[in-house]
Amino acid sequence: MIKEFKKFIARGNVIDLAVGVIIGGAFGKIVTSIVNDVLMPLIGVVIGGIDFTGLSFKIGEAEIKYGNFIQNVIDFLIVAFCIFILVKIVNKITHKEEKKEEEAVPTKSDDVLLLEEIRDLLKEKAQDSIKEEIDKEEILE
Repeated sequence: MIKEFKKFIARGNVIDLAVGVIIGGAFGKIVTSIVNDVLMPLIGVVIGGIDFTGLSFKIGEAEIKYGNFIQNVIDFLIVAFCIFILVKIVNKITHKEEKKEEEAVPTKSDDVLLLEEIRDLLKEKAQDSIKEEIDKEEILE
């Protein structure tokens, strides 16, 4: 059982997932700090210093804190937008690297392309003549 566990842990997918979760957690802290410490105070200034977390109303004994919900929705939208921008930047960088690799692939000269066409035509002609010979033998039999 211990050997199976070691084999399971050593698989690339498990390790990749663990790294992703750890980096995601660290990145989540950074984004949360940006939202709470930088963006929300700015948004508060723009909208007149309204703090959504204090908004609530009572129904009988129950207190409905809809302001906290609004705050969490705004936080989510900002975090989702930050992640979107990050993924967009990473994709741009990745596509630039792919384009460089594509440009590095040597292109064939006109002479080589012409020789390849001639080779392909000769192959076709040889195959056609072999088929004709087989057909003649079948007719004679």
